[in-house]
Amino acid sequence: MSKRRVLILCTGNSARSQMAEGLLRHAAGDRYEVFSAGTRPVGLNPNAVEAMSEIGIDISGQRSKSVDEFVDQQFDYIITVCDNAKESCPIFPGGGQRIHHGFEDPASAPPDEQPICFRKVREQLARWLSEFVRNG
Repeated sequence: MSKRRVLILCTGNSARSQMAEGLLRHAAGDRYEVFSAGTRPVGLNPNAVEAMSEIGIDISGQRSKSVDEFVDQQFDYIITVCDNAKESCPIFPGGGQRIHHGFEDPASAPPDEQPICFRKVREQLARWLSEFVRNG
């Protein structure tokens, strides 16, 4: 049985989609081939790396990528985790089921609140992706 391909999108591909990529790969990497990208990538946020390392998942080797790198590829699922990415997501020739669930941008919180916000979004993503894996 081949792995189902999943592309997780947000605007900057710096936090939410990066954490979701790490979480889904960790939870079901034997069932899914997971990628993440952004409509306007800005680089991997160190707070995302830190929040994930707190639960034993290392995403420090991931990089921020543009959705343009993936437009010619086929995916079973295209998941948007922010409203902006949902609105500006390109059409993928290979189709794939589009799923949207918006999450707060932890990087938009005041700097002193960001660690807490990153943890909160990480936990929300983990719960939501757990449901995705169970139902997928």
